[in-house]
Amino acid sequence: MAVSLPGALRWLQRESGHAVRIPAAVIGTRTPTASQSAMATQMGGLLAGHGVTVLCGGRSGVMEAVCRGVDEAGGLSIGLLPDEEPEAANRYVTVPLATGIGVARNALIARAALCLVAVGGGYGTLSEIAFALQFKRPVFLLDGAPTVEGALRCADAEQALEQVARVFLALER
Repeated sequence: MAVSLPGALRWLQRESGHAVRIPAAVIGTRTPTASQSAMATQMGGLLAGHGVTVLCGGRSGVMEAVCRGVDEAGGLSIGLLPDEEPEAANRYVTVPLATGIGVARNALIARAALCLVAVGGGYGTLSEIAFALQFKRPVFLLDGAPTVEGALRCADAEQALEQVARVFLALER
């Protein structure tokens, strides 16, 4: 019986007893279009639905949308905040971590995640992508994310989920 990549990811994360607890990060713009917001919400729901912990910057825009998707799917989101107070987190973050280090937290997000999915974005997202690639973390691009050599553009959230599954399952991309 053939198993899909998302199916194998769901089995690993929810049923195998050997789940990978390193999070996948979803990054992106603070000012998303309606399409980008919907894409981030869908991505959060897909990841959480497959048992993946989601890491993000914890504030507004794509970060809030992805946390909303995670919350709706009953998953776990970690918001790595640039602020000194956890109250700065959006209302959907499960675990707000107030770093107090400003945009330097972008490097921490890129280092802490097993892989990153970018939805839209500007300079902050671009810095996270650059850090991730420098740290040899796979990066998947969706809906207007900046094009960077070494990152893989995906057509939709389902294709990005398949790529995330390949990373979690340690398969060639």
